[in-house]
Amino acid sequence: MNDSLLPATLSIGELARQTGVSVRSIRHYDENGLLSSARAVNGYRVFPLAAVTQVRQIQRLIASGFNLDEIRSFPACMRLIEGAAMCPETTPVQRKRLADIERQIADLEERRARLRAMVSDELPPPR
Repeated sequence: MNDSLLPATLSIGELARQTGVSVRSIRHYDENGLLSSARAVNGYRVFPLAAVTQVRQIQRLIASGFNLDEIRSFPACMRLIEGAAMCPETTPVQRKRLADIERQIADLEERRARLRAMVSDELPPPR
């Protein structure tokens, strides 16, 4: 069979190189239904070229605080388009994540203030 007639695919190693993501993470995304792979004749996983965009978007969403279950629930407008900011279907979960992060920041700021007060109590008063 002429290889030029086969759809363009990437090995898992090449996908990892192009995205900067570990092979282990790519396998994990594939096993969790975030990517789709096929098996080559040799049994190795192969991915469509679009997987580069998908992996980058998955990484972006993880860096924004979403877990794999949440990402899997997102519609294609969020999972398949690199840099997608928001889809109407994901607005509630994005707003919830933002509120969670803002609560965490407020908590950390309170902790910092308490710790600063504790440290300043230990310092001798300025002369």
